[in-house]
Amino acid sequence: MTVLIAYASFHGSTASIARRIGEVLAEHGEPTEVRPMDELGDRRHEVHGHDAFVLGSAVHEMTWLPSATEFVSQNREVLARRPVWLFSVGMPAALPEPWRRLAPKEEKDVTEPLLRLLAPEGHRLFSGVIRPEHLPHSGRLMFRALGFRYGDYRDWDDVRRWADEIARNLASNRRRAGL
Repeated sequence: MTVLIAYASFHGSTASIARRIGEVLAEHGEPTEVRPMDELGDRRHEVHGHDAFVLGSAVHEMTWLPSATEFVSQNREVLARRPVWLFSVGMPAALPEPWRRLAPKEEKDVTEPLLRLLAPEGHRLFSGVIRPEHLPHSGRLMFRALGFRYGDYRDWDDVRRWADEIARNLASNRRRAGL
């Protein structure tokens, strides 16, 4: 069972998380391929060759990046017939405490358009890296005024736990299929 881990990254956090998921799945013996979605586009022949998918995107303005939503839309027929997991990379950990509690509600807003196209096995919202140079000047002023904090908020243990869970599900699917 070959797993395609496809991602849309803006500043690199999503790409690094996708690569880590691929490493963990490979440790479990899962053949994986990690690729940026914009490299794949609508090349259906490349997508058809995979048995499962882990798809992720950076979140900007409460939505996946356009290349990610286009990829899902263009390949939804294939994706609908295979196991798919989704992950989003935003900034919930950079939020001050009162706002951080709203992250689960915002996660629903991010995933709702995707759930109209797919019935994924699961979704995970991870935090990424936020640096001043990632924002325009006005954005930096607003970011600080609202009490947000710059930093690297990737939780590698959480990424590993989720990838381990995916690997267990893939193994279980193979056993059920008698493979």
